[in-house]
Amino acid sequence: MAVIAFDDATLERHGVTREEYDRIVSLMGREPNLTELGLFSVMWSEHCSYKSSRVHLKTLPTQGKRVVQGPGENAGAVDIGDGLAAVFKIESHNHPSFIEPYQGAATGVGGIIRDIFTMGARPIALLNSLRFGAIESPQTRRIVDGVVRGIGGYGNSIGIPTVGGEVMFDERYAGNPLVNVFCLGIARQDEIVKGVASGVGNAIYYVGAKTGRDGIHGATMASAEFDEKSAEKRPAVQVGDPFMEKLLLEACLEVMKTDACVGVQDMGAAGLTCATSETGSRGGVGVEIDVAKVPQRESGMTPYEIMLSESQERMLLIVKRGREKEVEEIFEKWDLHAVHIGEVTADDKLRVKHNGVLVVEVPNRALTDEAPVYKRPYAEPAGRLAANALKKSDLKPLASPKDALFALLSAPGIASKRWIYRQYDHMVRGNTFALNGLSAGVVRVKGTPRALAMSADGNGRFCELDPRQGAKLAVAEAARNVACAGGQPIGATNCLNFGNPQRPEIMWQFAEAVAGIGEACRALDTPITGGNVSLYNETEGRAILPTPVIGVVGLVEDANRVTTRVFPAAGLDVVLFGEGLGELGGSEYLKTLHGLIKGEAPSIDLAREKALHQLLYESIGAGLVRSAHDCADGGFAVTIAECCFDSGGIGVDVSIPAAKSDGGVD
Repeated sequence: MAVIAFDDATLERHGVTREEYDRIVSLMGREPNLTELGLFSVMWSEHCSYKSSRVHLKTLPTQGKRVVQGPGENAGAVDIGDGLAAVFKIESHNHPSFIEPYQGAATGVGGIIRDIFTMGARPIALLNSLRFGAIESPQTRRIVDGVVRGIGGYGNSIGIPTVGGEVMFDERYAGNPLVNVFCLGIARQDEIVKGVASGVGNAIYYVGAKTGRDGIHGATMASAEFDEKSAEKRPAVQVGDPFMEKLLLEACLEVMKTDACVGVQDMGAAGLTCATSETGSRGGVGVEIDVAKVPQRESGMTPYEIMLSESQERMLLIVKRGREKEVEEIFEKWDLHAVHIGEVTADDKLRVKHNGVLVVEVPNRALTDEAPVYKRPYAEPAGRLAANALKKSDLKPLASPKDALFALLSAPGIASKRWIYRQYDHMVRGNTFALNGLSAGVVRVKGTPRALAMSADGNGRFCELDPRQGAKLAVAEAARNVACAGGQPIGATNCLNFGNPQRPEIMWQFAEAVAGIGEACRALDTPITGGNVSLYNETEGRAILPTPVIGVVGLVEDANRVTTRVFPAAGLDVVLFGEGLGELGGSEYLKTLHGLIKGEAPSIDLAREKALHQLLYESIGAGLVRSAHDCADGGFAVTIAECCFDSGGIGVDVSIPAAKSDGGVD
C-alpha cells in the first residue's frame, strides 16, 4: 500500500486537524494512505465519534427497571410486558435537509427506520420534530415544502404511519432547519439482534441497494458549519428509495427470524466504513472484505468512494458459516442483492481489499473507541442575565385579551398544521388510534390489551434563556403529553441540536442542557436509551437556538382508556392540575405580541411534575378523567381553546385563578 504525508489543505478537506492526524499516525504506527485517511475522516467526525459531546453524554441516566437495551446499539429498547420490547430512537438529518430538503428529509426517515429493524423490531410508528426559519421567507417555504414532502413520501411509501410531531418557526433556523425523526418498533426481547461481529470464519454479507457516489463524506458535511458554498455540497446528500427499503425491511426481518444471522448493522453515516469497523470493534474481532465484490451502480468507483459512500437502503449481515445459502435464498425471494464480501477474522483489524489487493489495514478500535475525546472549554456568556432581563419598558401596550388570543392562535408555531399532517399517512397498518386531539401519538400493541404513547418535544426559546431549565422543561413536556394520553412514561431518547462546540458559549449551552436532561430524566424515571447529537448548526457564525428535542415513550396498560383533549360532553367539570404561576419568559405571547425572547425560563418542580404524571395515569386509568391536555405553547388560553376546537361545538366557561407572580417582569 502506498502511503504519503498529507499537507494541511488535504487534511482540512477531510475535516482532520494536524493534531488528529498525528494521533492517527501514532495509532497506526505509520502514515495512512488516502483511503485510510478517508476512513478516519468520517469515523472521527462529530457526527460519528461524538468527540465533543461524549464526556457530557456519559452523565445521563441510562439504567432502569424496564431498560432492555441502552445507548451503544442502533436503538434503545424498553420492556413493555409479555416478553415484548419497544425499540425506539430519534435522529437528525439537519444539514442534508437544508441542502436538498426533499431527499434530506426522506433519507432521514429511511435511516431511522433502518436503525429500528436492524434490531429485529418491526417499525410501527414515526414522529417528527421540525424547525424552520421565519415562515414569511420564500426560502423557508421552499424548505418546508421539500421536507414535508420528503417525510410523507418516504414514510407513506414504506407503510409506516406518522402519528404525531411538532413544527416551529424562528428566524434563527433560517440557515439551519432541524429535521429530527423518531421511530418506534416492537420486537420480542429474546429476538433482538445487535450490531456485533462474532465467530471467526463467519461470512460478511452486503445486502440491499447498489452503491453509488451519493452521500460521500455526508458524515463530514454534517460536522461543519454552513457558508455561502453550502449549495455546492448537494452531491453529499443521499438519495432514498422507500420501495427498496420496504423489501429490505421484510427480507431482514425474515432472516433474523432464523438463527443464521449473528449480527446486523445498517450502513448509515460513513456507510460501509462504519458498518464494518463498528461491528468488528463491538465484537473484538477483525473484519476482512473485498470492495470489488460490492454491487455498484456507477462505473470506475474507487475503494475510497465505495467505503465512504452513504447510498441508502444497504445493510451488513454477519452470517453463520454454513448458512450462507439459506440467507441468499431469502434475499433472492425479495429480489435483493445479497453478496458475500468477506469474513470475520481472529485479529482486531479492518482489512479492505480491491480485487485481492490490500488497500486498507487499520485496527477497528482506532476508528471507533480510540477516536479523540475533547473536553472543550465552556463558559456562560458574559452579561447573559442582564441581556435577558424583561422590563416593563420592553412591552407594548396590551391588546385586548380577545385580540391577544387570536394573535396567539394565528402564530405559525400554534396555528393548525393540517396542511402538513394531511400529507402523512397516520392510519396505515391499522394500529394507530385515529382520535382527534391526542396529546401524543398512540399505537396499539397487537395481541395485548396495551398501547404505546409517544411524544417528541423541545423549546429553543426556553433553552436560549436558560439551557438547563429549558432542557428540563422539554423532558417534562414530552412526558406530560404521554401522561395526558393515559400513558406512564417509561423511557426517553434525545436529539441534541446545537451550534459550533468550539465556541465556549455554545459548549456551555450544550453542557447545561445535558445536565438538565439528566436531572429531569432521573426525577421522572425516564432513562435515556439512546439518541443523537447534531452540532455545527450554524450559518456564517450565527447559531440556531439551542434545541434539545426529547422523545418519550409511555405504556398504556388499557388501550380502552386512551384519552384525548376533546371535551366528551357538556356539563362536566374542567380542572386545572398544578399551579398557574403567570411566568412569561420565553413565551409564545412575548414572541408573537412583543417580538421578544426575554425573561426567565419557566420554573419547574420535578417532584411535583412526577406526581402530576402519576395523578394523570391513575385517574385516567380509573375512568375519573375523560379528557386531558397539557399547558404548553400559548399557555392556558391556547390550551383551553384547543380543547374547544376539537369538541364539536362544546364550549367552556372557566374562572382563571390569580397568577402567583408578576410574570418575571422587572
